[in-house]
Amino acid sequence: MQDRLLIFDTTLRDGEQSPGNTMNSQEKLRVAKQLETLGVDVIEAGFPIASEGDFESVKEIAETIKKSQVAALARANFEDIDRAWEAIKYGAQPRIHTFISTSDIHLKYQLRKDRDEVLEQAREAVKRARSYTSNVEFSAMDATRSDRDYLCQVLTTVIEAGAATVNVPDTVGYAVPEEFGALIRYIREHVPNISQAVISVHCHNDLGLAVANSIAAAVNGARQVECTINGIGERSGNASLEEIVMILRTRKDVFPVDTGIITEKIYPSSKLITSITGVSVQPNKAIVGANAFAHESGIHQDGLLKEKLTYEIMTPESVGIPKSSLVLGKHSGRHAFRDRIEALGHTLSDKELNLAFKRFKTLSDMKKDVYDEDIEMIIMDEVYRVPEKYRLAYINVVCGNMTIPTATVRMEIDGHSFQDAGFGDGPVDATFKVIQKITQTNSRVVKFYVNAITGGTDAQGEAFVKLEEDGATVIGKGVDTDVVVASGKAYVNAINRIEFVKRKKFERV
Repeated sequence: MQDRLLIFDTTLRDGEQSPGNTMNSQEKLRVAKQLETLGVDVIEAGFPIASEGDFESVKEIAETIKKSQVAALARANFEDIDRAWEAIKYGAQPRIHTFISTSDIHLKYQLRKDRDEVLEQAREAVKRARSYTSNVEFSAMDATRSDRDYLCQVLTTVIEAGAATVNVPDTVGYAVPEEFGALIRYIREHVPNISQAVISVHCHNDLGLAVANSIAAAVNGARQVECTINGIGERSGNASLEEIVMILRTRKDVFPVDTGIITEKIYPSSKLITSITGVSVQPNKAIVGANAFAHESGIHQDGLLKEKLTYEIMTPESVGIPKSSLVLGKHSGRHAFRDRIEALGHTLSDKELNLAFKRFKTLSDMKKDVYDEDIEMIIMDEVYRVPEKYRLAYINVVCGNMTIPTATVRMEIDGHSFQDAGFGDGPVDATFKVIQKITQTNSRVVKFYVNAITGGTDAQGEAFVKLEEDGATVIGKGVDTDVVVASGKAYVNAINRIEFVKRKKFERV
């Protein structure tokens, strides 16, 4: 019988704090619910001391999630630990995760403390956390560049102080698999009370080895891995949850552990993170990339038609990818539409279903085929959106190689209609300038791009606009068969998000 490997997901903390992956509180809660559905053992919800917004988000997640443990991160000081406990104390299964560096590099240049001072600080931090809950995790930051004997001394001390989980992070992605596996083995052999704690690992992907190092650790006795959906995270990211889980599941003949992850929920979870952050997964990404189960080679296609095992080591269905990308059309009914939405990982109220179904019917009259990606974007656009101060009613653009691009835009602002026109360097630029003029907003476009999210000449355009204003950065999304309209929708979605952030800040003052 295989041992159980705990999955500690830090998408909402390490993943969310990386550039481009910021989420608002509503989005974080949606992700947390999806992680619970996925079967994640521990959800690291955030860093409560970082901001009032992060505190409130962690608190809401802790009070909502029942099946997964909810962890809050805290530096090894009483203020952080007390704040973390305040955020999670009403949760069903709260965990305090405290950390301090143990490498001489960090001690000398960052902490400016000696080994004895750090040892005592680690001890007192764990004791403080232990006074609140028995579910305490301690992380020795930059463990892979730490002196092994000192690392073992720190781990022995924090276990004595009450840590139930000790985490060995490869904080800067420096280790290689054989070396990292040997480190875990060394800890098992040289920490006398290690049997009283679970060994965890947290690997970064700076050398592209985060998943390989995590697997090597599991082989050598680690029984918790810390990872993220799509491998998002600081710098080059974290170990990818979906890759770790499917390696262990696919190669049971080699590895001694398995997880409790419901693998059929992997793809919907990946799509949710992509839709919220606007950061696309590369097409050749293992497990969840667009080409992960695509075959173009004639030889491969021939083999697959005869026997799928010839070129597929796992089925797309096993990770939640539907067999067919052509799902619904204009003759489909409400019942079939609901079934498809649920298969994609969404649960909608009757009111939300009606909104999405109305949009689906409009789209199916415009397009011959409606794809799963179309349905996903309908849900994102019609159901999961911030309150609208601004609504785009009408866009008309005149452009060409012999005329100045001109946009005419009509909008509703708090229910009142406004219209204006203007010029730009191109149709999208003209549209953005007119919207900005009508709304009297002053956001700066940081990034803009358009993708075709389905195939064919009638493909929908998926536009993303990243705006910055007064230190707040948001991503707006828009979808339409007309890419200029999609771009306008994305811009308006973004300024609504900016307005939402402003209002939240004002409410906290």
